Amino acid sequence: MHQLSSTPNVLGDDVPLGPLDGRYRATVAPLAQHLSEAALNQRRVHVEVEWLIHLTETRSVPGLRKLTADEITYLRSVASDFNAESVAELAETERVTLHDVKAVEYYVKKRMEGNSLADLTEIVHLFCTSEDINNLSYALMVRDAVALVWLPAAWALHEDVTDLAQELRDLPMLARTHGQPATPTTLGKELAVLAHRLGRQLRRIDKTEFLGKINGATGTFSAHVAAAPDTDWIEVSRTFVEHLGLTWNPLTTQIESHDWQAELYSDVARFNRVLHNLCTDVWTYISMGYFIQVRGQGTVGSSTMPHKVNPIRFENAEANLEVSSGLLGVLEQTLVTSRLQRDLTDSSMQRNIGIAFGHSLLAIDNARKGLAGLDADPEALARDLDATWEVLGEAVQTVMRVHGLDQPYERLKELTRGRKVDAEVMREFVEGLGLPDDVTKQLVELTPGTYVGVASKLVDQLR
Repeated sequence: MHQLSSTPNVLGDDVPLGPLDGRYRATVAPLAQHLSEAALNQRRVHVEVEWLIHLTETRSVPGLRKLTADEITYLRSVASDFNAESVAELAETERVTLHDVKAVEYYVKKRMEGNSLADLTEIVHLFCTSEDINNLSYALMVRDAVALVWLPAAWALHEDVTDLAQELRDLPMLARTHGQPATPTTLGKELAVLAHRLGRQLRRIDKTEFLGKINGATGTFSAHVAAAPDTDWIEVSRTFVEHLGLTWNPLTTQIESHDWQAELYSDVARFNRVLHNLCTDVWTYISMGYFIQVRGQGTVGSSTMPHKVNPIRFENAEANLEVSSGLLGVLEQTLVTSRLQRDLTDSSMQRNIGIAFGHSLLAIDNARKGLAGLDADPEALARDLDATWEVLGEAVQTVMRVHGLDQPYERLKELTRGRKVDAEVMREFVEGLGLPDDVTKQLVELTPGTYVGVASKLVDQLR
């Protein structure tokens, strides 16, 4: 039996292992600027540089000179000019140090040699354990990825759903509870429910606190006090973390406790699940004919059946939401636990943050494209409504109750359960009830398509 070659490099060294770096790279590329290994190292350089500047400006260490304006500008350029060549250099250094944060320290020191900063090279990474640098770097990375990439995409999706809800606010639709015909609604109102749910999660995410700490090997400032006992290290720590635009966490072990990350990932996962619900509902509406998928979007619906336009955007979104939510759930559960004062499970786990957000971003993109290709089919919705006059049984028996008629529920149950009821049967029943003329007229004029309550007005509750 012939087998394909198993030579390791037959496909080349740069073949991506996963879809986010291969098939879907263009969609998720903006996240790589914030949640990749290269982005982590860039933020590490930034934190190292800012800590050095902070120590000199606060005069935290006796005898430590202040920096000139030009020196501060130069140091900050070490972080801002970090590029692909810097990534390669750091990788080469790490092959020697076998320690990623130590490689960053050497990277910064190297750029201070041979100039006016040479006397301060040993101040780089002073008082820091690796986690002091890492926790702040991750907080900056996640904050910027959420604020600059993920949230704008998610809010754009929310706007798409909101616009579609407004557009279809008055289009009557047969509802289904437990899969069975139920009190009619409007297609716009049902989409508004989903938009409202999505928006609520996004507002929670908008309020996320991104915490950080810089307090030494076990969170006690022990080395700090040993070297500079007269410095208010608690204040120095607080002002530095807040200078970075983060919320200061005063009480930690060696690591920042990651509770804020767990909270954020839980909220993002919940957003994912609501979006998953939207995708499955819209997929079902498509299968029922309530939505027609616009052709001509450059997609092949089926490789063998030319008539088909498959709802692949929503199916792709579903799959990616499941992957994202699964990863976010693992992150949430794992990151809140660290054995005693430190273990390294969080180090490996946090390297998957970008993957979790990447699959969510990809799903958002697919859902938006899917929504953009939909047209409602009012005739299909009207056919289902006209075929289910029995749903008016709720209205009739409720009016009977209000007017004191005997056994309203039981009488409507006998009329409607397990039977098809058309307009004529329902009207004859109503006219024989002996209700006041104006009430009888109101019920006789009621149709499944007009029995939607204030569904249209409820769309206005979106915000």
